[in-house]
Amino acid sequence: MSWGFLRDLLSGVNKYSTGIGRIWVAVVFIFRLLVYIAAAENIWKYEHDEFECNIKQPGCENVCFDHFFPVSHIRLWALQLIMVSTPSLLVVFHVAYRENREKHHNQKLYKSPGEIDGGLLCTYLISLILKTGFEIVFLVLFYKLYNGFKVPRLVKCDIRPCPNTVDCYISKPTEKMIFICFLVATSCLCIVLNLSELSYLIFKHSIK
Repeated sequence: MSWGFLRDLLSGVNKYSTGIGRIWVAVVFIFRLLVYIAAAENIWKYEHDEFECNIKQPGCENVCFDHFFPVSHIRLWALQLIMVSTPSLLVVFHVAYRENREKHHNQKLYKSPGEIDGGLLCTYLISLILKTGFEIVFLVLFYKLYNGFKVPRLVKCDIRPCPNTVDCYISKPTEKMIFICFLVATSCLCIVLNLSELSYLIFKHSIK
């Protein structure tokens, strides 16, 4: 798929973000989106074809793969990237609403439509809470679906139509493990940045 829309969204949000928010945008764009497109997507590209079991019973390999990988890692990461970026649209829409309101009234209603204050501050805080919530939900989802963040070399499967317990082998487990750790670490970093920005804004405006 084309990720141009997400790049444009992040670029638009960057104009209205605080310093910490700009760091978040850089982390998402460089360490998550570009890594996903350039490397991670190719590693899991043929995960089903490269999943092998030591038996040729029709259907056995398919049900074992479905059991151990109920949702593709790469599709779940794509969904995570979209979901954690989408709340930023709230800020962009709110700024557009302010600009349209000034244009409609033909007068200056705000010091700056993109300045984080008043209603825009509430919208910005809500977007930060949503982004943090989505990050945590997806980390928990990954952990539950795959029984942790490790990629085993060998998995044992005894699901029908397999006639007995069979050994199945996952391709490139070490390489996949490295990328999983990297993407989980960047997700945790984004959570820290979101919470830091949330605390900063609340502290700054409570003083005012």
